[in-house]
Amino acid sequence: MAKESSFDVVSSVDMQEVDNAYQQAKKEIAQRYDLKDSGADIQLDKAKKTMTVSAPSDFVAKQVIDVIGSKVIKRGIDFNAVKWGDPVAATGGTVRRTATIIDGIDKETAGKINKDIKALKLKCKVQIEGDQLRVSSASRDTLQEVIAFLKGQDYGQPLQYVNYR
Repeated sequence: MAKESSFDVVSSVDMQEVDNAYQQAKKEIAQRYDLKDSGADIQLDKAKKTMTVSAPSDFVAKQVIDVIGSKVIKRGIDFNAVKWGDPVAATGGTVRRTATIIDGIDKETAGKINKDIKALKLKCKVQIEGDQLRVSSASRDTLQEVIAFLKGQDYGQPLQYVNYR
């Protein structure tokens, strides 16, 4: 019997790169003439994997989010990994928006990916292992087809394909 090949489907974000993007965005907000004295502020909580923007208006908050987005993309992080919540009114007429940084595949998304791969009717096995999926098959061509299929789908978060062997 041929040795089985496999790969893992993961969704991971390098928090150090997120921190670097945060530092660059904070510096740009402090120096940009239209945001300098606006009262806009951002905080990053690495442990909770959240980013919070406080601004005097929703318009300024959107400008700050655009700055953060450009820095995140320049650092090589998919912007889909940062999910922004709705604006929330804060004290003093300010607006607060919180973003969560997606790290790992939740059970619902993993189940959907599993179901979609099985619908392809290819000879491969899919196992959900915590916050990642392992796809294995005797044929490497089958694995390549699965990767090509998954790259064409949108699951609301970036996916990486690692440990291909």
